[in-house]
Amino acid sequence: MERISWNEYFMAQSQLLALRSTCTRLTVGATIVRDKRIIAGGYNGSIAGGDHCIDEGCYVVDNHCIRTIHAEMNALLQCAKFGVPTADADIYVTHFPCLQCCKALIQAGIKTVYYAEDYKNHPYALELFQRAGVKTEQVNCRQVVLKD
Repeated sequence: MERISWNEYFMAQSQLLALRSTCTRLTVGATIVRDKRIIAGGYNGSIAGGDHCIDEGCYVVDNHCIRTIHAEMNALLQCAKFGVPTADADIYVTHFPCLQCCKALIQAGIKTVYYAEDYKNHPYALELFQRAGVKTEQVNCRQVVLKD
């Protein structure tokens, strides 16, 4: 049996996190990694204790659900909450980050953004990543099958 690569492994973690999403429009997972160790994970959903889209429906304003926190932000906020530094870490995200998450990732010191699927890749986000020296790389993942 061939072992999966580190990129496939961490992206599989993000795909697993996405299964916890409470958004009915798009499920996203994110895993922050430093030195091949997972330091945080997040998925898109409501604030702790808040109403969830799966229960109350999406709260859409200007074609965006404002009820949810994006997966990348949830992972970054988990690091902030528990005092875990993010400088020079990598993030694995199931979908290319939105512009706001892009800015947060840059400010947090993330050095590489690995993503599985393109998703409205904003040209300004690409420009900001390039200016900040943040690498982006699409990861082609094979489906990981769990055995009983």
